[in-house]
Amino acid sequence: MILTIGFIMSITNYMTIDVEDYYQVSAFEKISPPSTWAGRESRVERNTDLILAILDEASIKATFFVLGWVAEYCPGLVKLIAAQGHEIASHGYGHQRLCNMTRDAFREDVRRSKSLLEDATGQQVYGYRAPSYSISRDTLWAFDELCAAGYLYDSSIFPIRHDYYGIPDWQRFSGPAFKVTDNDWQPGEALNGEKSIIELPITTLQIAGMNFPIAGGGYFRLLPYELTKLGLQSINRKEEQSFVFYLHPWEFDPEQPRMAGAGWKSNFRHYLNLDKTAGRFGRLLNDFSFGTILDGLQLKPS
Repeated sequence: MILTIGFIMSITNYMTIDVEDYYQVSAFEKISPPSTWAGRESRVERNTDLILAILDEASIKATFFVLGWVAEYCPGLVKLIAAQGHEIASHGYGHQRLCNMTRDAFREDVRRSKSLLEDATGQQVYGYRAPSYSISRDTLWAFDELCAAGYLYDSSIFPIRHDYYGIPDWQRFSGPAFKVTDNDWQPGEALNGEKSIIELPITTLQIAGMNFPIAGGGYFRLLPYELTKLGLQSINRKEEQSFVFYLHPWEFDPEQPRMAGAGWKSNFRHYLNLDKTAGRFGRLLNDFSFGTILDGLQLKPS
């Protein structure tokens, strides 16, 4: 969203929080199946409370993509997020990557999560983000199911190459996607009544024609803050585009229990610089303007 006053341009970016607990991440899916979740120490409420406090101090509203499982077990948390004026969107029910789900299972998952979130808040849910950004070229049928379930936008596509996710050649900034054939959706305006949905990709920085992750998660914890800031400023100032920033509540929790057996790569990605997240997050909120996806895209029906 871009506001122009005289010669001063102010761009409002999208702050997003994926609300899941530390034991629900895809990196731990083999050692922490859903059947074990209810017996694990829950820390999602305390960590989300911290995020809410930091956002409140900065007077910023965000979009919270909440797991249906979290809404079911912690309904008070979802009500609190909504009561503080933030947007509630869906992160699916059980944090299962699409490559591990059938289409029927996905259909049930996204409808169940939407219903739980709407029941908890009394508000409609318009947005969806797949666990681990796992909508790929092989699972574009997900857009059909999202449309049928009543979602207006998706923020699942990461235009990079990654071992868990990515559609490298997808457009880098928000815009409509439309159905071309049975399992093929493309960015662009729909014609002649084709199904369509707004896609808000996870933001990348383009250097020499290649896309690099810059706007959240482990990359925010890995890169020096000043380097992240420079990249995001380039997107706002040079490309005149809003960026999508994302974090998870567990990234604010250096004292969380350690999960054994995930392997060195998963441990590195998950635990790196957790003690730096809160401080960097506060600086980020001070250095950039943020709002919710729903307000920025102006999609909410009147």
